[in-house]
Amino acid sequence: MKIVFATHNPNKLVEVQRMLPGHIELLSLDDIGHTEEIPETGSTIRENAQIKANHVSKKYQLPCFADDTGLLVDSLDGAPGVYSARYAGEAKNAEANMDKLLGELRGTTNRAASFKTVIALVLNQEKHLFEGVVNGEITHKKMGDGGFGYDPIFMPRGHKATFAQLPMETKNKIGHRGKAVQELVNFLKAKDHASE
Repeated sequence: MKIVFATHNPNKLVEVQRMLPGHIELLSLDDIGHTEEIPETGSTIRENAQIKANHVSKKYQLPCFADDTGLLVDSLDGAPGVYSARYAGEAKNAEANMDKLLGELRGTTNRAASFKTVIALVLNQEKHLFEGVVNGEITHKKMGDGGFGYDPIFMPRGHKATFAQLPMETKNKIGHRGKAVQELVNFLKAKDHASE
């Protein structure tokens, strides 16, 4: 089965492909020749995921899933949230985003935060949603050089290392995207068994 993952991000593609059963071939937006940005005009993480999946599925007549992820910081009333990727500007610069967030939290004792991923799947004209959340806190400085995005400043609850310091296998197991993808994988496997 071929499914489009509506992303240009090679890191995300590798992360998700590792979790899927071997018979599912994951195609990126680059693989199907989709180069333009899909406008993320939703006011929530869920809406943005749905907009992207609907757009690609309709245009290419292919099964497609899209994810949207937000970092929600308690003391900032849930910011950066839906604006996580472009928190410090439209350039979507991860270093600038982390610097801005660390600056805003300077002197703040409540550093509780959560990562939330929503995956929207369009398959056979049916729409499905999967969600994953991981709780933790924002560190006082960047630590680790793995992962991407806010990983160097997010320490998941129960761990003494940031997402950027943890092995990818651990991150996939406990992380927000890993949880949402696992829900998606379980759903696709159940579909497979039902059609046998």
